[in-house]
Amino acid sequence: MASNPPSKCCTVGVKHEGSSTGEHIKVAGKHDGYLATPPADKKHEGVGLLYIPDVIGIWQNSQLMADQLAANGYLTLIIDPFNGDPLPLNRPGDFDFMAWMTKGSTGDNPHTKEAVDPIILDAIKTLKEEYGVKKLGALGYCFGAKYVARHYKDGIDVGYFAHPSFVDEDELAGVTGPLSIAAAETDTIFPAEKRHKSEEILKKTGQPYQINLYSGVEHGFAVRGDTSKKQAKFAKEHAFLQAVHWFDEHLL
Repeated sequence: MASNPPSKCCTVGVKHEGSSTGEHIKVAGKHDGYLATPPADKKHEGVGLLYIPDVIGIWQNSQLMADQLAANGYLTLIIDPFNGDPLPLNRPGDFDFMAWMTKGSTGDNPHTKEAVDPIILDAIKTLKEEYGVKKLGALGYCFGAKYVARHYKDGIDVGYFAHPSFVDEDELAGVTGPLSIAAAETDTIFPAEKRHKSEEILKKTGQPYQINLYSGVEHGFAVRGDTSKKQAKFAKEHAFLQAVHWFDEHLL
Protein backbone atom coordinates (compact mmCIF):
# COMPACT_ATOMS: atom_id res chain seq x y z
CA MET A 1 0.00 0.00 0.00
CA ALA A 2 1.31 3.44 -0.98
CA SER A 3 -0.48 5.05 1.97
CA ASN A 4 -2.08 3.59 5.07
CA PRO A 5 -5.83 3.29 5.77
CA PRO A 6 -7.72 6.30 7.19
CA SER A 7 -7.93 6.73 10.96
CA LYS A 8 -9.07 9.22 13.61
CA CYS A 9 -6.79 12.00 12.30
CA CYS A 10 -8.90 12.05 9.14
CA THR A 11 -11.76 13.71 11.05
CA VAL A 12 -9.86 16.22 13.19
CA GLY A 13 -9.47 19.85 12.24
CA VAL A 14 -10.69 23.45 12.24
CA LYS A 15 -13.62 25.02 10.39
CA HIS A 16 -12.53 28.06 8.39
CA GLU A 17 -14.33 31.38 8.08
CA GLY A 18 -15.87 32.78 4.92
CA SER A 19 -18.99 32.75 2.76
CA SER A 20 -19.27 30.22 -0.05
CA THR A 21 -20.53 31.42 -3.43
CA GLY A 22 -21.15 28.22 -5.40
CA GLU A 23 -24.35 26.20 -5.72
CA HIS A 24 -25.51 22.86 -4.40
CA ILE A 25 -26.58 20.54 -7.21
CA LYS A 26 -27.59 16.95 -7.82
CA VAL A 27 -25.15 14.94 -9.92
CA ALA A 28 -26.77 12.36 -12.20
CA GLY A 29 -30.00 13.22 -10.41
CA LYS A 30 -28.97 11.47 -7.20
CA HIS A 31 -25.57 12.46 -5.74
CA ASP A 32 -24.95 15.63 -3.76
CA GLY A 33 -22.54 18.03 -5.39
CA TYR A 34 -21.26 21.57 -5.04
CA LEU A 35 -20.48 23.51 -8.21
CA ALA A 36 -18.20 26.56 -8.21
CA THR A 37 -18.26 28.50 -11.47
CA PRO A 38 -15.45 30.85 -12.54
CA PRO A 39 -16.03 34.44 -13.63
CA ALA A 40 -16.66 34.65 -17.37
CA ASP A 41 -13.53 36.73 -17.94
CA LYS A 42 -11.28 34.19 -16.16
CA LYS A 43 -12.84 30.89 -17.21
CA HIS A 44 -10.58 28.28 -18.78
CA GLU A 45 -12.81 27.02 -21.58
CA GLY A 46 -13.25 23.27 -21.82
CA VAL A 47 -11.34 22.67 -18.59
CA GLY A 48 -12.74 21.52 -15.26
CA LEU A 49 -11.78 20.08 -11.90
CA LEU A 50 -13.31 17.26 -9.90
CA TYR A 51 -12.77 17.67 -6.16
CA ILE A 52 -13.03 14.37 -4.25
CA PRO A 53 -13.10 15.31 -0.58
CA ASP A 54 -11.95 13.84 2.69
CA VAL A 55 -14.47 12.12 4.95
CA ILE A 56 -16.02 15.42 6.05
CA GLY A 57 -17.35 15.73 2.51
CA ILE A 58 -19.01 18.88 1.19
CA TRP A 59 -18.76 21.50 3.94
CA GLN A 60 -17.56 24.99 4.68
CA ASN A 61 -13.84 24.39 4.12
CA SER A 62 -14.14 22.35 0.92
CA GLN A 63 -16.68 24.79 -0.52
CA LEU A 64 -14.37 27.74 0.12
CA MET A 65 -11.55 25.87 -1.60
CA ALA A 66 -13.73 25.09 -4.61
CA ASP A 67 -14.72 28.75 -4.81
CA GLN A 68 -11.07 29.75 -4.82
CA LEU A 69 -10.28 27.25 -7.57
CA ALA A 70 -13.09 28.83 -9.57
CA ALA A 71 -11.63 32.27 -8.91
CA ASN A 72 -8.50 30.93 -10.61
CA GLY A 73 -10.53 30.05 -13.72
CA TYR A 74 -11.47 26.42 -13.03
CA LEU A 75 -15.02 25.14 -13.07
CA THR A 76 -14.95 22.93 -9.98
CA LEU A 77 -17.31 20.20 -8.84
CA ILE A 78 -17.12 18.71 -5.36
CA ILE A 79 -18.79 15.31 -5.34
CA ASP A 80 -20.18 13.60 -2.26
CA PRO A 81 -18.63 10.13 -2.47
CA PHE A 82 -20.39 9.01 0.73
CA ASN A 83 -23.96 8.72 -0.54
CA GLY A 84 -25.19 11.33 1.93
CA ASP A 85 -23.17 9.94 4.85
CA PRO A 86 -20.12 12.17 5.43
CA LEU A 87 -18.70 12.48 8.93
CA PRO A 88 -19.05 15.52 11.19
CA LEU A 89 -15.79 17.20 12.14
CA ASN A 90 -13.91 16.02 15.24
CA ARG A 91 -15.30 12.56 16.00
CA PRO A 92 -14.85 11.22 19.55
CA GLY A 93 -11.80 9.11 20.29
CA ASP A 94 -13.74 5.85 20.38
CA PHE A 95 -15.38 6.36 16.98
CA ASP A 96 -15.17 3.16 14.90
CA PHE A 97 -13.79 4.54 11.66
CA MET A 98 -13.45 1.23 9.86
CA ALA A 99 -17.03 0.24 10.70
CA TRP A 100 -18.19 3.47 9.08
CA MET A 101 -15.98 2.73 6.06
CA THR A 102 -17.30 -0.80 5.57
CA LYS A 103 -20.95 -0.33 6.56
CA GLY A 104 -21.73 3.38 6.83
CA SER A 105 -23.55 5.08 9.67
CA THR A 106 -26.74 3.10 9.08
CA GLY A 107 -25.11 -0.28 8.56
CA ASP A 108 -26.25 -0.54 4.94
CA ASN A 109 -24.37 2.31 3.23
CA PRO A 110 -20.73 1.24 2.74
CA HIS A 111 -17.96 3.55 1.56
CA THR A 112 -15.86 0.89 -0.13
CA LYS A 113 -14.49 1.17 -3.64
CA GLU A 114 -17.39 -0.89 -4.95
CA ALA A 115 -19.78 1.77 -3.63
CA VAL A 116 -17.69 4.86 -4.39
CA ASP A 117 -16.42 4.08 -7.91
CA PRO A 118 -19.85 4.47 -9.57
CA ILE A 119 -20.34 7.86 -7.89
CA ILE A 120 -17.01 9.10 -9.24
CA LEU A 121 -17.88 7.82 -12.72
CA ASP A 122 -21.17 9.74 -12.60
CA ALA A 123 -19.30 12.90 -11.59
CA ILE A 124 -16.80 12.56 -14.44
CA LYS A 125 -19.61 11.91 -16.92
CA THR A 126 -21.53 14.95 -15.67
CA LEU A 127 -18.56 17.28 -16.03
CA LYS A 128 -17.84 16.05 -19.53
CA GLU A 129 -21.36 15.73 -20.90
CA GLU A 130 -23.28 18.48 -19.08
CA TYR A 131 -20.56 21.07 -18.60
CA GLY A 132 -18.46 20.54 -21.70
CA VAL A 133 -15.24 19.62 -19.91
CA LYS A 134 -12.70 18.24 -22.37
CA LYS A 135 -9.64 18.33 -20.13
CA LEU A 136 -10.21 17.16 -16.58
CA GLY A 137 -8.10 17.64 -13.48
CA ALA A 138 -8.91 16.02 -10.15
CA LEU A 139 -8.04 16.78 -6.54
CA GLY A 140 -8.17 14.09 -3.86
CA TYR A 141 -7.91 14.96 -0.19
CA CYS A 142 -7.21 12.09 2.24
CA PHE A 143 -9.97 9.55 1.37
CA GLY A 144 -10.41 11.18 -2.04
CA ALA A 145 -6.85 10.54 -3.20
CA LYS A 146 -7.54 6.86 -3.82
CA TYR A 147 -10.29 7.74 -6.27
CA VAL A 148 -8.16 10.18 -8.22
CA ALA A 149 -5.61 7.40 -8.72
CA ARG A 150 -8.29 4.86 -9.63
CA HIS A 151 -9.97 7.01 -12.29
CA TYR A 152 -7.24 8.31 -14.56
CA LYS A 153 -8.38 5.45 -16.79
CA ASP A 154 -11.88 6.92 -16.85
CA GLY A 155 -11.01 10.42 -18.02
CA ILE A 156 -8.84 12.20 -15.43
CA ASP A 157 -5.93 13.88 -17.23
CA VAL A 158 -4.04 15.51 -14.34
CA GLY A 159 -4.18 14.78 -10.61
CA TYR A 160 -3.34 16.24 -7.23
CA PHE A 161 -3.37 14.58 -3.79
CA ALA A 162 -3.05 16.09 -0.35
CA HIS A 163 -2.23 13.78 2.61
CA PRO A 164 -3.49 10.67 0.77
CA SER A 165 -4.91 7.64 2.53
CA PHE A 166 -5.79 4.10 1.47
CA VAL A 167 -4.02 4.33 -1.91
CA ASP A 168 -2.81 0.91 -3.04
CA GLU A 169 0.53 0.59 -4.79
CA ASP A 170 -1.05 -0.78 -7.97
CA GLU A 171 -3.48 2.15 -8.04
CA LEU A 172 -0.62 4.63 -7.82
CA ALA A 173 1.35 2.70 -10.44
CA GLY A 174 -1.65 2.95 -12.76
CA VAL A 175 -1.73 6.73 -13.08
CA THR A 176 -1.48 7.77 -16.71
CA GLY A 177 -0.92 11.49 -16.34
CA PRO A 178 0.86 14.09 -14.19
CA LEU A 179 0.40 13.84 -10.41
CA SER A 180 1.32 16.27 -7.63
CA ILE A 181 1.23 15.35 -3.93
CA ALA A 182 1.22 17.63 -0.87
CA ALA A 183 2.40 15.80 2.24
CA ALA A 184 2.58 16.61 5.95
CA GLU A 185 5.73 16.16 8.03
CA THR A 186 3.69 14.41 10.74
CA ASP A 187 1.37 11.85 9.19
CA THR A 188 1.00 8.24 10.30
CA ILE A 189 -1.11 7.53 7.22
CA PHE A 190 1.45 8.87 4.72
CA PRO A 191 4.74 8.62 6.65
CA ALA A 192 8.25 8.95 5.24
CA GLU A 193 8.51 5.33 4.11
CA LYS A 194 5.23 5.59 2.19
CA ARG A 195 6.34 8.86 0.59
CA HIS A 196 9.60 7.30 -0.52
CA LYS A 197 7.81 4.23 -1.87
CA SER A 198 5.45 6.52 -3.76
CA GLU A 199 8.43 8.29 -5.31
CA GLU A 200 9.78 4.96 -6.54
CA ILE A 201 6.42 4.01 -8.01
CA LEU A 202 5.81 7.35 -9.68
CA LYS A 203 9.28 7.43 -11.20
CA LYS A 204 8.53 4.14 -12.93
CA THR A 205 5.32 5.51 -14.48
CA GLY A 206 7.30 7.94 -16.61
CA GLN A 207 4.73 10.66 -15.87
CA PRO A 208 5.57 14.09 -14.45
CA TYR A 209 5.24 14.01 -10.67
CA GLN A 210 5.88 16.20 -7.65
CA ILE A 211 5.88 15.54 -3.91
CA ASN A 212 6.07 18.58 -1.65
CA LEU A 213 6.64 18.06 2.07
CA TYR A 214 5.36 20.72 4.49
CA SER A 215 7.05 20.93 7.89
CA GLY A 216 5.27 21.62 11.14
CA VAL A 217 1.88 20.30 10.01
CA GLU A 218 -0.12 17.11 10.34
CA HIS A 219 -2.45 14.96 8.27
CA GLY A 220 -5.40 17.05 7.07
CA PHE A 221 -3.54 20.37 6.97
CA ALA A 222 -4.52 21.26 3.40
CA VAL A 223 -8.23 21.31 4.28
CA ARG A 224 -8.59 21.42 8.07
CA GLY A 225 -5.41 23.12 9.27
CA ASP A 226 -5.56 25.71 12.04
CA THR A 227 -4.98 28.93 10.12
CA SER A 228 -4.57 30.89 13.37
CA LYS A 229 -1.12 29.29 13.48
CA LYS A 230 1.36 30.92 11.14
CA GLN A 231 3.09 27.74 9.94
CA ALA A 232 -0.19 25.88 9.38
CA LYS A 233 -1.64 28.84 7.48
CA PHE A 234 1.43 29.02 5.26
CA ALA A 235 1.32 25.29 4.53
CA LYS A 236 -2.40 25.27 3.74
CA GLU A 237 -2.14 28.24 1.41
CA HIS A 238 0.89 26.93 -0.41
CA ALA A 239 -0.56 23.43 -0.79
CA PHE A 240 -3.51 25.12 -2.50
CA LEU A 241 -1.21 27.13 -4.75
CA GLN A 242 0.72 23.94 -5.48
CA ALA A 243 -2.48 22.48 -6.95
CA VAL A 244 -3.31 25.58 -8.97
CA HIS A 245 0.20 25.85 -10.42
CA TRP A 246 0.20 22.13 -11.25
CA PHE A 247 -3.06 22.41 -13.17
CA ASP A 248 -1.91 25.63 -14.84
CA GLU A 249 1.19 23.83 -16.06
CA HIS A 250 -0.27 20.49 -17.10
CA LEU A 251 -3.95 21.07 -17.85
CA LEU A 252 -4.05 24.34 -19.79
